[in-house]
Amino acid sequence: MMKTLTLTAASAALLLMSGMASAVDGMALAQKNACMSCHGVDKKIVGPAFKDVAKKYAADKGAQARLAAKVKAGGKGVWGEIPMPPNPQVSPADTNTIVAWVLSLK
Repeated sequence: MMKTLTLTAASAALLLMSGMASAVDGMALAQKNACMSCHGVDKKIVGPAFKDVAKKYAADKGAQARLAAKVKAGGKGVWGEIPMPPNPQVSPADTNTIVAWVLSLK
C-alpha cells in the first residue's frame, strides 16, 4: 500500500511539474517572440490581455487551432480595429505552446 501511495504521489508531482514547465515555457516563448510587446498577462496593451483571451475562448473546443492560425496569419476585428500582425517566423511547436499557455490562464 505504501509503495502504491508513493508512486501515486510521485506521478502527481511529475504531472504538476510538467504543467508548470509548460506555463514557464509558454511565457518564455511569448516573451522571446515579442508577444508581450502588445499583450499583457493581466492588462490590455495594444492587444487584449492574455487572461481576457483565455476567458473569451474558455468553452471553445476549437480555440487552440483557430488561435494558432491567427498567430501565424494575423487578424483584425475580434478585439477592435488594430490588427495583429502575422507571425510566420514562430514555429508551429512554439505557437502551439504559447496558445496552450494563454488558454490555460485563469
